[in-house]
Amino acid sequence: MIRKTFSMTASFLKSEAAGGLILMAAAVAAMVVANSPLSEDYFHLLHVYVAGLSLQHWINDALMAVFFLMVGLEIKREVLTGQLSTWSRRALPGIAALGGVVAPALIYIGINAGSPESLRGWAIPTATDIAFALGVLALLGARVPVALKVFLTALAIIDDLAAVIIIAIFYTADLNLQMLGAAGAMLVLLFLMNRFKVKPLWLYLAVGAVLWWFVYKSGVHATLAGVATALFIPLHTHKGAHDDHHSPLVRLEHALHKPVAFLIVPIFGFANAGVSLQGFSFDSLLLPIPLGVAAGLFLGKQVGVFAAAFLAIKSGLAPMPKDTSWPQIYGLSLLCGIGFTMSLFIGLLAFPTHPEAQDAVKIGVLMGSILSGVIGYIVLSFCGKKAR
Repeated sequence: MIRKTFSMTASFLKSEAAGGLILMAAAVAAMVVANSPLSEDYFHLLHVYVAGLSLQHWINDALMAVFFLMVGLEIKREVLTGQLSTWSRRALPGIAALGGVVAPALIYIGINAGSPESLRGWAIPTATDIAFALGVLALLGARVPVALKVFLTALAIIDDLAAVIIIAIFYTADLNLQMLGAAGAMLVLLFLMNRFKVKPLWLYLAVGAVLWWFVYKSGVHATLAGVATALFIPLHTHKGAHDDHHSPLVRLEHALHKPVAFLIVPIFGFANAGVSLQGFSFDSLLLPIPLGVAAGLFLGKQVGVFAAAFLAIKSGLAPMPKDTSWPQIYGLSLLCGIGFTMSLFIGLLAFPTHPEAQDAVKIGVLMGSILSGVIGYIVLSFCGKKAR
């Protein structure tokens, strides 16, 4: 069982790290195209309608539902059998993730206190992009201990769970109770299928697709249907609790790893990272939204994650990750400020009808993420050499 869990973790780290490097390339490509002679075609293409939805909506609502399905599968597996399966394992990443949510939100709120219309974006800097962060760790190779990578993975998964809860509670539009009731009926059906040990995976995915449609029409953001579906997909087979490597959940998670890491997330990054810098000045970085996002990611994440981890370890609530040092914990805290995918996604939800605010969010996310990634890489590179 331990060997299987380690194999899953190693596979996850490898695919997420490689996917993070591709995501970096997609983000750079989006910025280049958005500021090239192709910019008009780029922005026009995103608003082309296909089957009643714009291409951008298909990407942000449908493709990202698959991303959230993957997130849900990872959360469920890690909580039941993986790195978050015991309270002792959950303690350090859980406490660190909490600090990494609260501190960035407070910094954003403090900077935007005088702009009530922009306070809706308070959750933007609270998210960590696990693919990007693991991509940076991949560049460091053996200079980073495995325990630190596992700690970052567990922290980011809890961080994703917090983002899902925040989206569900704070970024839900006017509700259509009829559609919400139909979505509830689909959840009951998924529960019964799980309860009676229905094994065909395609049945869960078919009900999940119907659930997505009802959730989309209900006013709740459609991507949450992906998480909800994942929570009902069985992890254990009928043979026993420890024979789960052929279970529907593990098979689906394996099947989705590469498409999500190498296709869906880079497509989302390319479609949403592009922002025209025409008329851009450094003074615009000091406006409340971009400054709040950038400072929240770069300052809030490192302070929140490191301070919470320090208190948890020093108080005896959680052990220090094996073969790691405090400077390496600090370097990891910096990498948590890379908030690309989920931060951009929350930004779209926070300001759905304000393109100027969305562009400001993108600039803030890019600045905060670049600073966090570059300085985090430097710190961990130096610490790794010193450790050897």
